[in-house]
Amino acid sequence: MSRRDLATALATHIDDVLAAADLWLDPQARRNLVSVFLAGLHAAHGAAPAPAVASTAQILPHIHDAVLERIDSAAASRMGRGELGRRLTAVVTELLAERRVQPNAAELRQLVTTLLDDMLGLGPLEVLLADETINDIMVNGPTTVFVERRGRLERSSVQFRDDAHVMAVANRIVAQVGRRIDESSPLVDARLADGSRVNIIIPPLAIDGPTMSIRKFAKKTIDLDSMASAGNMSPAMAVVLKVAAASRLNILVSGGTGSGKTTLLNALSQHISGDERIVTIEDAAELQLQQPHVVRLETRPANLEGKGEIGVRELLKNALRMRPDRIILGEIRGAEALDMLQAMNTGHDGSLGTLHANRPREALSRLENMIGMAGVTLPLVALRTQIAAAIHLIVQVARMRDGVRRITSITEVIGLDGDIIVLQELFAYAIASGSRSGVVGGGFTATGVRPAFFGTAAYHGLGDMLMSAIA
Repeated sequence: MSRRDLATALATHIDDVLAAADLWLDPQARRNLVSVFLAGLHAAHGAAPAPAVASTAQILPHIHDAVLERIDSAAASRMGRGELGRRLTAVVTELLAERRVQPNAAELRQLVTTLLDDMLGLGPLEVLLADETINDIMVNGPTTVFVERRGRLERSSVQFRDDAHVMAVANRIVAQVGRRIDESSPLVDARLADGSRVNIIIPPLAIDGPTMSIRKFAKKTIDLDSMASAGNMSPAMAVVLKVAAASRLNILVSGGTGSGKTTLLNALSQHISGDERIVTIEDAAELQLQQPHVVRLETRPANLEGKGEIGVRELLKNALRMRPDRIILGEIRGAEALDMLQAMNTGHDGSLGTLHANRPREALSRLENMIGMAGVTLPLVALRTQIAAAIHLIVQVARMRDGVRRITSITEVIGLDGDIIVLQELFAYAIASGSRSGVVGGGFTATGVRPAFFGTAAYHGLGDMLMSAIA
């Protein structure tokens, strides 16, 4: 075959590979690539057998640095994804040809996508962030990445090249929120553009290398009916919670880390009237309220000099000056518990909040402890009187062994008997059985008692709806 015929055949083959990968090369890059192949064939002609050619899988880890040598990172950041993708296709194809590696269309497309994610996105995290079945991403090290999918932890096949690669992605994340992470500031909380929460901690605090934990932001809002269909609660429980939220009850959502407190808070908020002014306060904005009159406030950490911090308590005090009808507190952690109770007791009915506790009674004990953190000394009876007057309903949530998040209790706060806060459980989840595989058997049961807030529900025209769910 003549050199011209061989060049034509090579060009046709390259066009076929690029077309299959839905990629395109400019004419000059295509001519350069054909020349590289021809030079390699000419050098091998009549000579000793060519050395073994590395597989695409073996050569890919070495391509990254070579690509960066040929494409200026600053220039790449100014290109659109499509333009940079075409440039990368040309460079990668040339580099592989020089190494006598002939990738198939899928391999070429995957390599270009990986490089694009590294240069314009968050590297290996991009594929996990795009997977809507994943709730949490945990990077314990370059080759140790776990995800939570449908309530269960599993190891991911996604890997970083090394610690430096993890740090490069971490620095890109914190730079987007005007922060930095280094030995002088080795832990950072941040938020991705889509609202996902990120915690990053690096050596010397993280002994085995840089670590990232990402709580993904739900792109779809989940309502109470959907949660009932998914087995998170019974349909009757969903009705009672709808009535409670619409009747302006003060509701406390209690549960452990990752139990679904914020998800439930979002679902409850959907039953707030559209003509109410709502102020939300969070450490990292996660709530997705759909009402037209919402003001979202977010805490601010201290700067590198340790100044400028704005905490939940400061925002809560400010929110009370903003004429709110309801206040939603993403998480009650400390002294702000006192301010929240006072708000609930002074005309801001229908306010919502969450805290970490394993049982309704423990939630009240934690509230007592957090109020003590405010530096206010109150007699026990006076303190519990405030709590009993402020909190109407406690909804307990848990993530069980089978990975399913369930509401394990809906409990009313009735009042005070002596110095004891009286609780009345309306619904509970009764565990009937368990197994070594982790499957949890059981069901939601109604206690059959008449809710103490029936009068409030009736005042809002929801009494019949409430009793139909309890019956």
